[in-house]
Amino acid sequence: MTPEHHTAGFNFLTQPELPAPRVTEAQARDILSAHYGITARAASLGSQQDKNFLVTDGDGTVAGVLKVANPAFTAVELQAQDAAAALIAELEPTLRVAVPLDNTAGEKCTAIDGLVDGTAYVRLLRWLPGGTLLETGYLTPAAVGALGDVAGRVSRALEDFTHPGLDRILQWDLRFGKDVVDALSSHIADTELRRRVETAAHEAWARITPLDDALPRQAAHIDLTDANVVVSPDSRAPRPDGIIDFGDLSYTWAVSELAITASSVLGHPGAELTSVLPAIRAFHAVRPLTDEEAQTLWPMLVLRTAVLIASGAQQSVLDPDNEYVTNQSDAERQMFDIATSIPMDVMSAVVTAALRPALPVDPVPVAAPLICADPATTVTLDLSTTSDVYDDAFDAAGVLSAGVEDESAVAALRAGASAVITRYGEARLSRAPRLSQDSPDVVATGVSVWTADDTVVAAPWDGDVDVDGGSITLHGKDFELTLSGATASSTGAARAGEPVARATGRIELAVRPAGAPVAPAFTRADLAPGWLAHTRDPRPLLGLAPLEIHPHGDLISRRHASFAAVQEFYYRRPPQIERGRRHHLMSTAGRSYLDMVNNVTVLGHAHPRIAAVASRQLRRLNTNSRFNYEAVVEFSERLAALLPDPLDTVFLVNSGSEASDLAIRLATAATGRRDVVAVREAYHGWTYGTDAVSTSTADNPNALATRPDWVHTVESPNSFRGKHRGAEAHRYAGEAVVQIEAMIAEGRAPAAFICESVYGNAGGMALPDGYLQQVYTAVRAGGGLAISDEVQVGYGRLGDWFWGFQQQGAVPDIVSVAKAMGNGYPLGAVITSRAVAEAFSSQGYFFSSTGGSPLSCAIGMTVLDVLTEEHLQDNARRVGGHLKARLTELSDRHPLVGTVHGFGLYLGVEMIRDADTLEPAPEETAAICDRMLELGVVIQPTGDHLNILKTKPPLCIDVDGADFYVDTLDRVLTEGW
Repeated sequence: MTPEHHTAGFNFLTQPELPAPRVTEAQARDILSAHYGITARAASLGSQQDKNFLVTDGDGTVAGVLKVANPAFTAVELQAQDAAAALIAELEPTLRVAVPLDNTAGEKCTAIDGLVDGTAYVRLLRWLPGGTLLETGYLTPAAVGALGDVAGRVSRALEDFTHPGLDRILQWDLRFGKDVVDALSSHIADTELRRRVETAAHEAWARITPLDDALPRQAAHIDLTDANVVVSPDSRAPRPDGIIDFGDLSYTWAVSELAITASSVLGHPGAELTSVLPAIRAFHAVRPLTDEEAQTLWPMLVLRTAVLIASGAQQSVLDPDNEYVTNQSDAERQMFDIATSIPMDVMSAVVTAALRPALPVDPVPVAAPLICADPATTVTLDLSTTSDVYDDAFDAAGVLSAGVEDESAVAALRAGASAVITRYGEARLSRAPRLSQDSPDVVATGVSVWTADDTVVAAPWDGDVDVDGGSITLHGKDFELTLSGATASSTGAARAGEPVARATGRIELAVRPAGAPVAPAFTRADLAPGWLAHTRDPRPLLGLAPLEIHPHGDLISRRHASFAAVQEFYYRRPPQIERGRRHHLMSTAGRSYLDMVNNVTVLGHAHPRIAAVASRQLRRLNTNSRFNYEAVVEFSERLAALLPDPLDTVFLVNSGSEASDLAIRLATAATGRRDVVAVREAYHGWTYGTDAVSTSTADNPNALATRPDWVHTVESPNSFRGKHRGAEAHRYAGEAVVQIEAMIAEGRAPAAFICESVYGNAGGMALPDGYLQQVYTAVRAGGGLAISDEVQVGYGRLGDWFWGFQQQGAVPDIVSVAKAMGNGYPLGAVITSRAVAEAFSSQGYFFSSTGGSPLSCAIGMTVLDVLTEEHLQDNARRVGGHLKARLTELSDRHPLVGTVHGFGLYLGVEMIRDADTLEPAPEETAAICDRMLELGVVIQPTGDHLNILKTKPPLCIDVDGADFYVDTLDRVLTEGW
């Protein structure tokens, strides 16, 4: 690990200048012809120190990659590389490996004199189609994990590989990383960057060298980066499965394979510190890391980025025309900036926590209490997402009170508490911004303490006191205490129990082991394991036992154990959501998400009026509608008043499925018939009846094949991708009329035609103009009834219309309603004419246990009140129009956006792969939804092809929320997903 090390192969420390061989494309063609019997094109490819050419034959088929090795490398080194490639191909048959192909003499390597200064060693390598990860923008956790898996399998395959050609000193071998930086950093023109690179390299080296003897060594590729790992050509999502370029093969620290691989992740758009963790976990699953390797992994990663900066600076001087070098500089700078943005020891703790359960730590020893507070009357303040302190702490706009922490603490003091203390390691919702694409700093690395005015603060152990700005630090032998918000009483030496400060009201306490990095007061949830490993719970300073930090367990496993798994959940790795307010959802990790899918909570989450009326009604009465009380009458009257004549009679039920099921039963009872006409690609519910008329294959892949004989379907009136598009969409209505008339002529006149008045499952698509008028007329001509399913679209969501059928200028015979009616409370309704309602008596009587209960009616009427008083239908028109316009603009820059369907706040963004064929993009849409979640937006796919972003937020969403959604989607479409 020093320049004096002697080696049989190449030694970068004695020959640090390696410009790539100057070989032309014409010379490459001559080599192919003379030594491989191939007549082909040779196009120059990027490389830092070798010279590579893409070889294609006459019809454009790729025949391989011609690699001219840098003449500084010996034949035995190249033989080692070829042998290693062959071994990996043998031991890992599912990995594609760029092994060398034979020349006309049956040899893997061709030695050519006169081409360069010295002997040129040339190989034709197997071409691996698919492209590298370097060409991918944002890397998903799955892609990063697959990259780590490839590195782990290569490391496992090379574990026992030996060869004389491994005895070499390369600038990329991290055993010599500090020496390389020292030798090359002078080429870095930016003096501040040069200082940072040198400092980072030396600090990393100081952490690696004490563990050097304990680090396993073996043969390693040490260049399994995004540039040298090829993705499968038959997978739309990047799936690494191929390896190229063994030019850096060396005998070195085994863990450096992973450090180099993981470092490349940080150069991609959207990369963060913890973006590397899936690769580390995947590598560890294949080839387990020792404790020493886990501790040195991050310092090695930092060292790798420092080497890249220094080497790139040198190579740009040696080879200024090498575009490959210059094109990599921005990504390498990003890698370095991210890698060094946090203390190495902290990130090492994050890595260790990702691999192994955290070990318990002993409480901080205390020789004297910090303040004179009675532990028995000290109140611990809960500021987690589930805390009751937030219940009334939001204003009308859904903004959390900035003073909620102080207000709650003061209330506890007034109630008799001697002190109030927050919880160490807790994710405080009070610190979470409403809209943020970044994970917020919400996890407390210390505590806040409130006491009575003019409180004496004493030293809990012997130490030295110093003051820096507003902070007081007591440096003890084993631990250091920092106080903020107090006034120092003295500086210098202090004995345990001696006064060191006076506090008035609130102070902040942080404890860390002596010499540990100073932690920020709050950190992100994903980085919390690292910072908490270098801090301690200050509670013992107040005579309190430390609180155990209980990470939220595997809730999904618990869910599957008791909750039927066919009841799906959003996302593969969903956050745990325990609170909502207006158009935001909050997780237990203290993250606030913009909710773009909850069309049930039309008023917004946790509306205080709904909570208040529900509480009040539950204190009075909740029974069923067979009893005589006013609420069921008043609510029915108000619902009927919202609809045109002759729709004047109301049934109250529990859900949309129940409502549409009852609507079908009403129609069959009133007409004495059983046949029903439904529209394809539609969804109406989960009961037997509504499932029968639901034809969406997204909800049931066998939907069309399993319809009972009484269900008849007409063509989906999809004006975007159906058989009639654009101006020709009017033909759908005529064809449906012909089909209905044929049924009547055959003696099977339908009892009903059921249709969503705006096409929900197709992403909020408008029906062709006049569609419902024509079809309703045809059904009624045969004595049937028209059912408008308003479960999703009704209640003002369209903005310009309260009901969807109003957009069509049609009046149905039966209307089914739900979702928005209860703002999350189970409530639905069917509204029809008196004649149709009374015809149901032939079926007996109707009853729904909680449909029409005093509670559901009280909630239902309050929803109507708030819709009016808060002008939410107008908000849907205004904000929805702004949102649709901005979403439509995205299609100008992003071809994946095919169109934007809908009205108001009932929208769908349809994703396509081809503007001519309209090929759906379901995999891309799913990946976009996952990426949007990472950036703070809850959005889900819909439609039979699952290629439409279901955009149906609470009607209270504001312009800021709409803009955040579009800006985030724009970022994802730009960076990748």
